[in-house]
Amino acid sequence: MPTYIALLNWTAQGISKVGSSAKRLDAGRKAFKKAGVEIKDVYLTMGRHDLVCVIEAPDDESYAKAIIGLGSQGNVSTETLKAFTEDEYRKIVGSV
Repeated sequence: MPTYIALLNWTAQGISKVGSSAKRLDAGRKAFKKAGVEIKDVYLTMGRHDLVCVIEAPDDESYAKAIIGLGSQGNVSTETLKAFTEDEYRKIVGSV
């Protein structure tokens, strides 16, 4: 299953309600699961991004629907990196 790294930043709306952020995460996990997408890991980070999530989805379209739905709530802005496993990496660079 494809893996995605989501880099999240709280918006002004999201940070103003940061105390309920964990509840929003729980609701997000449930919504993503209904879409066939799994939030595997969540990290609160220091630096340029507020949160980093490792997410698995069956395909790009499923992931896009889930992450757009999250962003449409107005609490976070997102940036996505599609990730490749070490085996996939070795196959890709081995063919160059």
